[in-house]
Amino acid sequence: MKFCKKYQEYIQGQQKQLPVVDFKKLKKILKRCRKDFESHQDHDGQSCPHQCPVCDGTFFPSLVKEMSAVVGCFNKRAQKLLELHLPPGFRKYFMWLKGRLLQKDHVGLIQEGKELVTYATINAIAVRKILKKYDKIHYSKQGQAFKSKAQSMHIEILHSPWLCELMAFHINLKETKVRPNMAPALFEGCSLTFDDDHKPSLSCELLDSIKLDIDLTCSICLDTVFDPVSLTCGHIFCYMCACSAASVTIVDGLKAAEPKEKCPLCRKAGVYEGALHLEELNILLSRSCQKYWEQRLQTERIERVRQAKEHWAISVSSIHGCLAQNFFSMLSLDRFRRRQHAVNLSHFPLFDCVNNVFRSLNKDHVCVHV
Repeated sequence: MKFCKKYQEYIQGQQKQLPVVDFKKLKKILKRCRKDFESHQDHDGQSCPHQCPVCDGTFFPSLVKEMSAVVGCFNKRAQKLLELHLPPGFRKYFMWLKGRLLQKDHVGLIQEGKELVTYATINAIAVRKILKKYDKIHYSKQGQAFKSKAQSMHIEILHSPWLCELMAFHINLKETKVRPNMAPALFEGCSLTFDDDHKPSLSCELLDSIKLDIDLTCSICLDTVFDPVSLTCGHIFCYMCACSAASVTIVDGLKAAEPKEKCPLCRKAGVYEGALHLEELNILLSRSCQKYWEQRLQTERIERVRQAKEHWAISVSSIHGCLAQNFFSMLSLDRFRRRQHAVNLSHFPLFDCVNNVFRSLNKDHVCVHV
């Protein structure tokens, strides 16, 4: 069965109307491009020109719009799914009382996760095939070059950090008490592997021979990512390493980073504000690397306490300085008013208050004079 027909059957079989890459419409655009070329006899060659108004004016804008909608939908649904598994704060206890975290609900989470993975994979295949067809018609490599552009625009679904979270979620669920025959697995052949140097990586095989390999080594400390965070460019670092690279403290967080700060790997600016904590991956690594995790936890606890103390020391000193500045500003204002209006000092209660304080400290000889 051809992919186009298989893709249309998948779209028609969806229970919910989700945004998709309109493979059939994009093929029609490329077909119209070829017909437009054949109608121009003055063009030499066997394909449409390198700068094609039909393709460049319709094909790529349509593809970017559809890919953005697909990635946005996938990220939003994956976030909601994982929040059901790891709800934050009091919501966790509220959901526990409602029975949302029981074994039967795990089966529902697995089924929904399976649908999400299929949704991401089949749309990724559609994008890959339509770009391959574009290059075939144009005898160019613009389609392949568009993949790099899509990554920089954060619309490449296979580079979404939520897909990494779903992979970790899949492995974490396998370690629970849920029986594997109760629901289909999210991924086929998804596993956490270690190389000869004990460096971990997530690997997974998807449809159409698509294979994902996610390196879990922080490129800053050159160790296994601890408290992992994914920047908007897709690169994963330790949270403390990312804060150091962004020139912010862990108390302020990555959202306080300046827009000019760049990713240590790809050197792209403005990647810290939308950084995502990978909670499922954090749980997976803490279980798989327990000895390393305990050592790193003790080391980072000391550093976090040190940074917190420095932060509060600076905050307290700035508050004291602000209070002193406000006090002397009020004092100067009262002095100015007295000189302007030539009234009695007793009309200004601030001076009386200051003198009373000094007198209470047995410093009657120290008074405020104008």
